[in-house]
Amino acid sequence: MRSDTIRFRLIGEFRLQCREPSAADQELKSGSFEATVRDGIVTVSLKNQSLTTGNEILIAPAESARNHFLLHDVTIGIGFHWEQKEDQEFPGMLKLVGEGSQIQAVNVVPLEDYLVSVISSEMRGDSSPELLKAHTVISRSWLLAQVEKQRSFLDSGRPYDHVQEGEGEYIRWYDREDHIGFHVCADDHCQRYQGISRAFNPQVEQAVRDTSGQVLVHGGAICDARYSKCCGGVTELFESCWEPVHHPYLQRVDDNPAEHPVNVNDLSLEANAEAFIRDTPDAFCNTSDPTLLRQVLNDYDQASPDFYRWKVRYSQEEISALIRERSGIDFGAILDLVPLERGASSRLIKMKIIGEKKTLVTGKELEIRRLLSHSHLYSSAFVVEKEKGPDGIPSQFTLHGAGWGHGVGLCQIGAAVMAHRGYSYRGILKHYFVGANLETRYE
Repeated sequence: MRSDTIRFRLIGEFRLQCREPSAADQELKSGSFEATVRDGIVTVSLKNQSLTTGNEILIAPAESARNHFLLHDVTIGIGFHWEQKEDQEFPGMLKLVGEGSQIQAVNVVPLEDYLVSVISSEMRGDSSPELLKAHTVISRSWLLAQVEKQRSFLDSGRPYDHVQEGEGEYIRWYDREDHIGFHVCADDHCQRYQGISRAFNPQVEQAVRDTSGQVLVHGGAICDARYSKCCGGVTELFESCWEPVHHPYLQRVDDNPAEHPVNVNDLSLEANAEAFIRDTPDAFCNTSDPTLLRQVLNDYDQASPDFYRWKVRYSQEEISALIRERSGIDFGAILDLVPLERGASSRLIKMKIIGEKKTLVTGKELEIRRLLSHSHLYSSAFVVEKEKGPDGIPSQFTLHGAGWGHGVGLCQIGAAVMAHRGYSYRGILKHYFVGANLETRYE
């Protein structure tokens, strides 16, 4: 959370600590507070009375585990169609860091407490125990892999390269470039972490305890375990969505039992991709069971029921205005959207936008999704159907698509179906992370 003013409420007893050498710790009781910033210096106030100022302020709970804090107006679903503000409560410490004209709020929290919230925030706490345990292992693995990845980048002194730009081409991926001063963010960009606002079910805490310290490992390293809502029948490769690094455990997986592949064809080939996307093959994640979907989809997610196969229509006026707004480039009338490169699941990695005024090759998958929606398109696994107007210029574009999200790693809806059919969490992890092993790194 970043803002020029942050309002928060303390529940219980806390200590107010400032990094300034001359500042003394202060005891704080339950109440409502406000933090403002000027030139990077944060001021924490109670009823308009300044308590302390400094570039970095830490508000730490007393020993009681019942003490926690509430942040007002936290934005969730940033950039998505369900974006909204809500008040959220958190355990652990609140760190306020001044960064120019804004304050960065950071929650300093034990890893296992963080996981209890993540699992409840990513899906419902009353989901299948085996699904909860599988997701806990993945979320723990992903977090520790990101901490190590961040440390490696900082130690190397190299900037994170996330853009490849050339004549008529702009390729970008979104992963680690925004994370300075903290390990992971709290929204869909990383993992949904909504504090104790949704950590209400004892089954989640049990899943975290039952898998304590367990991570996925490949070649001695903790796996960069990824997941998305719905793979659409086939999972994608890591390098199709992020930096050009191959992880052997993040490969194409047909979301079905091994003896019943979803599709035997090479989906990076255009003809095969189109046939696959226009079909509705049997797969774990091809379900409309409302009970299973409620396990994975929170209330605001359930507003989007069509995700295994979906369709979006744009008029010429809509799509040209949308791409102009999202890219900052005036292409004029959009003449064509041409697939140039697809991944293992049929997701587009590169696409050419042909306009009356400009032509541009763009990618990777999230950049394509971002340009073709006011929030984010369900996925980049789509084919384009055009209707020509009387002047020969397309009057309408219809996108026929498959899946929800990048499709790499675990498919949340597919995993929910697997758990319902009796697969153990170990079996679920083995299905989606080929060749990875389960290890306990701490108790």
